[in-house]
Amino acid sequence: MQNPTPEIPEARIAQFRKIPFNEVPNPAFIVHTDLLRANGQILKGIREKTGAKILLAQKGFSCFSTYPILREFLDGTSSSGINEALLAKEHFGKEIHVYSPAFTSNDVHKLASFSHTIIFNSMQQLAMGITATEGQTRPEFGLRINPQFSTGNTDLYNPCTIDSRLGTIRATLDRNLKDYPNTSLNSISGLHFHTLCEEDSDALEQTALAFEAKFQDIIKHCKWLNFGGGHHITRPDYDIHRLCEVIKYFQKKYKLTVYLEPGEAVALHTGILNAKVLDILETENTQNAILNISATCHMPDVLEMPYRPNILDAFPANEKAHTYKLGGLSCLAGDVIGDYSFEKPLKINDTLQFLDMSHYTMVKTSTFNGVPLPTICLFNESDGLKLVRSFTYEDYRDRLS
Repeated sequence: MQNPTPEIPEARIAQFRKIPFNEVPNPAFIVHTDLLRANGQILKGIREKTGAKILLAQKGFSCFSTYPILREFLDGTSSSGINEALLAKEHFGKEIHVYSPAFTSNDVHKLASFSHTIIFNSMQQLAMGITATEGQTRPEFGLRINPQFSTGNTDLYNPCTIDSRLGTIRATLDRNLKDYPNTSLNSISGLHFHTLCEEDSDALEQTALAFEAKFQDIIKHCKWLNFGGGHHITRPDYDIHRLCEVIKYFQKKYKLTVYLEPGEAVALHTGILNAKVLDILETENTQNAILNISATCHMPDVLEMPYRPNILDAFPANEKAHTYKLGGLSCLAGDVIGDYSFEKPLKINDTLQFLDMSHYTMVKTSTFNGVPLPTICLFNESDGLKLVRSFTYEDYRDRLS
């Protein structure tokens, strides 16, 4: 299991420092598109070495203003339902692959008109999908399976726990083939599994071999296999060679195409959340710095994973002279980001730059408690800063009734 907050290379830190933070709205997410391109080049290299296809997992990164960049490097997108698929149709194009734990028949009917692949979670759902698309041109259908093997350590993000609702286990599949006579393995073109979370290719290799052992008789009839996401491909110490060997093993042995659908890896080490100190409240033992952002509303994985995000020019608690507990703007008592130390004391209106804030942030924001949403900006060295979207009271109000 890898560290979910890997150290950002100094070369990238140097590129972040070129952003004119004093000109950036506060709070704001800033995506450095030069760094996004660098990640795209890494992913494109894997496509070229192996012939595999790589999709953007929109659940991790859906900043569609960057889709024209990502189209240069990727084969398409994976979506987690009708809304993400429509976003891909409108702004990305290319191949659109869709998976959801459950679809309605209306969803499937609509998706079938523009999707490349629809992946069902169960044989019941597959049977429904076949019925829902009678009389229309069907995309390729796939089935998500649960190989009942995972190297992950966090149950919240582990889709292969013993009672996971995500994917069909082999024993259930065998029973369902008898229960749903209008379906058969001839109805599907491929299998999908997703077992990883921020992991290296050794974890994929272990999972893929466990998957092969349980489903080999089905794999040999597949047109494609989808190895899901969770591959930390663009981190500096990721073993790309091993990944390529796993891909080539399956493609050569079974004469099929392998798909990967990274989300985090596409945007890893590309983003900043620019924040401001609004107040400093001293208690008996702690200096609380209250910020204009929120872990709860803007980076909920900090609480759910949990993990401690890195901050530009900040250090672990008590390593430097001045330590603060950084707290969010909501009234939730647990809206706390963590303890950090600084070389100089913080002052009201000081700005802080949280690192690695492109993935699983913008896609997971909420307006709980009426906390404002950060502005979204892009930056590159040629064109400078570009404001993409700002949010107002009306955005908060119009989500309610």
